[in-house]
Amino acid sequence: MSEEPVKKPTNFIRHIIDADLENGKNEGRITTRFPPEPNGYLHIGHAKSIVLNFGIAEDYNGRCNLRFDDTNPHKENSEFVEAIKADVHWLGCDPKENIFFASDYFEKLFAYAVELIKKGKAYVCDLSAEQIREYRGTLTQAGKNSSYRDRSVEENLTLFNAMRNGDFADGEKVLRAKIDMSSGNINLRDPTIYRVRHGIVHHQTGSQWCIYPMYDYTHCISDALEGITHSLCTLEFEDHRPLYNWFLEQLDVPHHPRQIEFSRLTLEHTVTSKRKLSELVEQGFVEGWDDPRMPTIAGMRRRGYSAASIREFCNRIGVTKAHNVVEMAMLEDCIRSDLNDNAPRRMAVLNPLKVVITNYDDSKVEDLLSANHPQNEEFGKRSIPFCNEIYIDRSDFAEVPPKKYKRLIPGGEVRLRNAYVIRCDEMIKDEQGELIELRCSVDADTLGKNPEGRKVKGVIHWVSAKHGISAEVRLFDRLFSHPTPDNTKDGSDYTAHINPEALRTLSHCVLENSLASAEIGQGFQFEREGYFCLDPAKTADGRPVFNRTITLRDVWAKMQSK
Repeated sequence: MSEEPVKKPTNFIRHIIDADLENGKNEGRITTRFPPEPNGYLHIGHAKSIVLNFGIAEDYNGRCNLRFDDTNPHKENSEFVEAIKADVHWLGCDPKENIFFASDYFEKLFAYAVELIKKGKAYVCDLSAEQIREYRGTLTQAGKNSSYRDRSVEENLTLFNAMRNGDFADGEKVLRAKIDMSSGNINLRDPTIYRVRHGIVHHQTGSQWCIYPMYDYTHCISDALEGITHSLCTLEFEDHRPLYNWFLEQLDVPHHPRQIEFSRLTLEHTVTSKRKLSELVEQGFVEGWDDPRMPTIAGMRRRGYSAASIREFCNRIGVTKAHNVVEMAMLEDCIRSDLNDNAPRRMAVLNPLKVVITNYDDSKVEDLLSANHPQNEEFGKRSIPFCNEIYIDRSDFAEVPPKKYKRLIPGGEVRLRNAYVIRCDEMIKDEQGELIELRCSVDADTLGKNPEGRKVKGVIHWVSAKHGISAEVRLFDRLFSHPTPDNTKDGSDYTAHINPEALRTLSHCVLENSLASAEIGQGFQFEREGYFCLDPAKTADGRPVFNRTITLRDVWAKMQSK
């Protein structure tokens, strides 16, 4: 039987592309681009754009460029450039050799600005930034012309070259497009094209330039120079589209791309404003851009999210023009589903309580076999050492058990997963009355089975005390307790809603010895505990650190139902 073809996603953008191909536009060629500004790390909202742009290029046998919008260098640096490259590659969207920078076109952009001046479509303006804003007008009131708007072409060319040569201070002069100060679209009211920026070492061009082009001017020309056919932007750029087209219509560019807008991703319990993400880092609310609590791709990768789960999430939410807030539960369901299918199982005791098995030879070690995945034999099996001293989780023993408690109690029995049935015979407490150890006996006839007539309902996990590895485990949760932290009814600051339980650190965990060979980022299900991965960090004494990616079940939904 032949495999069914993979069903490709459909949306209004793909309908437009299909119509363009049917009409023979762009010679049947499809070229998209992902244009991040290297002033921070990419976040989950960028993932939607990455999956959209690279996915379209792949499905239509086209090309997607990774182009850095590096026109604002005082906020940009090489760290962000390399982080963005790593994130795009990790998501499985390889631009190959198609990596560009807006700064690659600085000389051409300058020449196009000169062309606008010569056509009487741009002028050098001496108004301050405050005056430009004042002259621009409002949504209900037309703007007014700058007194410098009617400078001659010759004077404008002289001044613009002087701007490039460094003859003016920051803010002393700007180059503006000459469009229409009475336009109903404020973006067309003589927008700034170039501004002066001294004392900046650009991460690509060094100190070569002291004037830098604005985004609206740079973006459309870069698209045209790269032969982009469909320039996909989020909805906040819809009002900028007339300006995008105006620049291309005035200039002798090799190609005129089509800008199409779609709704940006708004995800519950997060913020995706780069300014706010930067504040979280700079003000110490998190440990860095790749903190596993952050909605950055680097943070999610470090927490244990898989690239496949993020791509699946982006495909599930789809592409529309309608603004909507996506529930965090949808993203969490994607990672749970992926890890449930692909994460091998291991045992880990997060809050250890020592158990000494009194009737088991203290020199004996058994290697017990356990499946790495209960539903998939291809994962194989592993050997787990068993001896007379083990750790169980403190929550799996109750001196005074609540109703329906099925774990270990004084005088009661419980099965150790993949091992024996044990009975609790004695509790050992310290001088303060704190429980420090259990003395138990093992039934040697119960290895992996329940003898006829024997009913033991409870099954708990365990780790050999002599073979387990000591580790730190970090329990991560949603960074914000409020679903829309930057848009609350009471107008409170988003930082007021940081979840105090977003990180809990357990310092004395004991893990199955096979986890000693775990690789960074590799996902595991810690049986009965959740999904975890090895973090690049180490503790001060060299112990490994594991991060909880997600709980086994949606505990937030349970809390909300209560």
